[in-house]
Amino acid sequence: MSAINPSGNHELVSVVIPIYNAEGTLDECLASIEAQTHRELEVVCVNDGSTDASARIARDHAARDGRIVVVDKPNEGYGASCNRGVATARGTWVAIVEPDDVLPETAYEDLLACADAAGGSAAVDVVRGAYWRTFPDERGNEVRVSCPYRGRVKPRRQPFTVGDGVELLRHHPAIWAGCYRRSYLVEQGIRFPEVPGAGWADNPFLVETLCRTHRIAYTDDCVYVYRERDLREAESLAGRAPTTPLERWNDMMDVVESAGVTDRRVLSALALRGVNYALITLEGAGEDAPGVRELLERSMGRLEPELVF
Repeated sequence: MSAINPSGNHELVSVVIPIYNAEGTLDECLASIEAQTHRELEVVCVNDGSTDASARIARDHAARDGRIVVVDKPNEGYGASCNRGVATARGTWVAIVEPDDVLPETAYEDLLACADAAGGSAAVDVVRGAYWRTFPDERGNEVRVSCPYRGRVKPRRQPFTVGDGVELLRHHPAIWAGCYRRSYLVEQGIRFPEVPGAGWADNPFLVETLCRTHRIAYTDDCVYVYRERDLREAESLAGRAPTTPLERWNDMMDVVESAGVTDRRVLSALALRGVNYALITLEGAGEDAPGVRELLERSMGRLEPELVF
């Protein structure tokens, strides 16, 4: 086990957990945060109107660990919960953790060490890391593999602009595999879209946090354990909410346009994601689902043919 805070970094990290009916996994999630070798934590549990035992579990942990606070609110969705948590946070850094996942014990130690190597919070706005994907095999055993971009994010120097680490835009948003300087989020007005349910609200947040700064740091250390229970989750969501994937992609494109991004590497990554989301929509919902045909036409009309080819 790593020594406690061996790097000597004592900056406060505010860990925001948006919680809705997560009683089966929340205890393990919180335990993994409490066990972090970086001890300077503020854990903001945002109870989004849970109807199960989630609030009780969070309060039980708060009673044992003074670093944990519980914020109760009516059910408004993932984006609104994250926004409430960030608004409550007091740390130098903000991190997001989903209540069905866990952290390696050195997650925040590794992230802050990466930031420090690039100049620390005076020089870095966003620090991202790799992560583990876990999912059950046909026998119910847990399989663990590293994320698709591990070993492929190779900026020429650190900190860097997202074009030099464009793999971060090509795959799962993975916004929880990192930390964000809180004052950067506030200064830039970066917020999650407040849409019902999960609503893929992490997609615009991914693009905005990475495209509004030239001060990104990255470590290939795996700093998160993401549990995938449905390998066709995207298609399943498109079947339930056919317009959601492309609506969030349009939000991402709006962010890029608002930020004045001209880097062809970034625009190409977003074009790839747009085509992928169109295919996910067609696979999960079909072209004749309400609103889909018009949304497809409008979305694909935003793409530059050269980038698609």
